[in-house]
Amino acid sequence: MPTYNYVAREAGSGREFRNTLDAGSEQAAIATLLNRNLLVVNIQEKKGRQGKTAGGSVSLADQVVFTRQLATMLDAGLAMVQSLQGLAEQTTNKVMRDVIKDVCSRVEGGDSFSAALLKHPKTFNKLYVRMVDAGEKGGLLAEILARLATYLETTARLRKKVKSSLMYPIAVTLIAIGITTFLLVKVVPVFADIYKSFGNAKLPTPTLMLVGVSNWLQSYILYLMPMAGLLVYGWFAYIKTKQGREFWDNLRIKLPLFGPIAHKICLARFTRTFSSLVRSGVPILEVMDIVSATCGNVMMEKAIKTAAADIEKGDGISVALGKHPIFPSMIIRMLTAGEQTGKIDAMLERVADFLDEEIETTLSGLTSLIEPLLIVFLGVVVGGIVICMFLPIFNLANLVNR
Repeated sequence: MPTYNYVAREAGSGREFRNTLDAGSEQAAIATLLNRNLLVVNIQEKKGRQGKTAGGSVSLADQVVFTRQLATMLDAGLAMVQSLQGLAEQTTNKVMRDVIKDVCSRVEGGDSFSAALLKHPKTFNKLYVRMVDAGEKGGLLAEILARLATYLETTARLRKKVKSSLMYPIAVTLIAIGITTFLLVKVVPVFADIYKSFGNAKLPTPTLMLVGVSNWLQSYILYLMPMAGLLVYGWFAYIKTKQGREFWDNLRIKLPLFGPIAHKICLARFTRTFSSLVRSGVPILEVMDIVSATCGNVMMEKAIKTAAADIEKGDGISVALGKHPIFPSMIIRMLTAGEQTGKIDAMLERVADFLDEEIETTLSGLTSLIEPLLIVFLGVVVGGIVICMFLPIFNLANLVNR
């Protein structure tokens, strides 16, 4: 919503007021001031307001709430501007509030809702804008927004499931590294000093190796920590490059255990996005362009773009995608059936639901498998260090006699 700088005089006393006011238009601002018994001397829109938001980001959960509530309001018969004003007042995210206000002011100024959303690509991606545009053109905006909210809710639920499944192994691994480092740096040197008092007695080989690792770690730990940080930073910087992203996207779908899950996640995103766009009435070539940008894998993105070129030449969707082995035969068969029956969106939605169920089942099984493996790993590492430290004590009588 625009902000106006105004100069006004009080009708009774003639006192001058200078302040700012948020209003949908200049006429609305003047009417508000007149209701306050103020006569407008000068009023101007504050420049640099439109299109700018506070620093920060908008979470997927905020997008879901905004989309669902806007769909409900529009379906109830409220006007777009009135709905946006209400949503801007009740949202707690400052960035989202500024975005909604700016979208509201643009819509009130004559822009379409999709054109206003297009000005905020960090908040509303290409998929969101294209679906809204299709809903406006088809006169089904409330229905499309409800469908979009369902899509975002499913995406958020899957993302949360993946994060929660990875949280436990990552936490246990970090704890294992911390405990091992503490034992090697603080505990092992104490035992090493005790064993030095044994004189020239020969210590067991595992104990000597452990003491050697401990001495090496104590000498270089101040260099290893920043080096590890630089390696992690360098890796994330590398996979943000075009070459690094291609390498990582190609590698992660081939990893044991986690590779099939990563592949299914990309396929589920592809099928659900494809289904939502086709059902919303978006042209097929635009659908291919959007899903290539939102599938989340460079290899799949290249395959979709190549398939789009084949479709433009006259090939069917299933034929064009079937040329690429990254798409399993199950999806190709469902696409073929969808083309024959004219229900591609329904077929792909079933595939997406099936893949989501498979992902959740696989993640649950993997979590159940990883938990005991990590406990065994932690026990072997910590227990191995403890045994190596106490081995000389088991032979203490012989060492003392010597």
